[in-house]
Amino acid sequence: MFTLGVEEEFVLLDPVDGSVALRAPELLESLPPGPDVSGELMRFQIETATGVCRGLDEVRSELTRLRQIVATAARADGCLMAATGIPPGGLRGDTLTPEPRYRRMAQAFPDLIGEAGTCACHVHVGLPSRDLGARVLAGLRPWLAPLLALSVNSPVENGADSGWSSRRFPLWDRWPTARPPDEWSGAAAYDRSIGEAVRHGAALDAAGVYFYARLSPRYPTVEVRIADVCLSVDDAVLLAALVRGLVATCAATTRPPRARGTRIGAALTAAARRGLDGPGVDVFTGGEADQRDLLGELVEFVRPALRAAGDEEDVERGLEALFDHGTGAARQRRLLAEAASTGEFAAELAHATMAVPAR
Repeated sequence: MFTLGVEEEFVLLDPVDGSVALRAPELLESLPPGPDVSGELMRFQIETATGVCRGLDEVRSELTRLRQIVATAARADGCLMAATGIPPGGLRGDTLTPEPRYRRMAQAFPDLIGEAGTCACHVHVGLPSRDLGARVLAGLRPWLAPLLALSVNSPVENGADSGWSSRRFPLWDRWPTARPPDEWSGAAAYDRSIGEAVRHGAALDAAGVYFYARLSPRYPTVEVRIADVCLSVDDAVLLAALVRGLVATCAATTRPPRARGTRIGAALTAAARRGLDGPGVDVFTGGEADQRDLLGELVEFVRPALRAAGDEEDVERGLEALFDHGTGAARQRRLLAEAASTGEFAAELAHATMAVPAR
């Protein structure tokens, strides 16, 4: 059984006008110290991290518990917690968290730091060796776009529809190391790439190398980082199940299907633009294909691994709900259209973040 861990990043919002609430340091002081809730790059960001989980029910329970902890603390502090890939309202004040590492990042990347407050969902899958992990990363490359398409959840920027389903993706993609993983032969080749990125100034350290999927610098895991933070726990559990199935499939496959880097890039841009609505790019043929069909191909590719883990029924239910209600981006657009003000939109977004998981 491949273990799972999920990290989620959230924004804190002002309930009056929906702008960012720079309250993360104060909010953290109100919580018991521990590894499961922490600060992030910006003072309006909070990150949560599950423990090591073996089943999807455990993942669902952990994600629900952590969202409740942070949302309750945010309300007590007079702000809202929302799951969205970028702040939907305006920025204000000095947003950078005052920690030495973040100050060094601001000095090294002054043209990027102002738009760096994006929020992702990182799925960790445990593996027995880093050599196997490096080979798995190569197998993940063709399937990154469907994972992004199902998780898009950042269409609103400065109070209006940005035209992107994941506005987070093009903002994050500006960082020098934000790119698909290479086809490394093993951990030594992977480590050389990390070392070169740091030496050339593309990242401060290994933790600052932002490959869309990487070997975690802290844990014995493959860490898939392509997804926006999911609007609902159900969406996050679906994402985690598919990532685990994909890692398990690639770990057992000696010759996984390959795709050109240019096609992967085009597919990711299409997924970030449209989510699951409209055409995408088939990375194997280079042709146009329906985004939902591309996601279906991913599901079929990993179905044996889903069945072996006991996750197949959960995934089918999750997909049915996703297709019924739409992606996080589609739901955000509906909330925006119905809201009478930016504050009301922020409140509805925070409410959607805490929707009860369907079990």
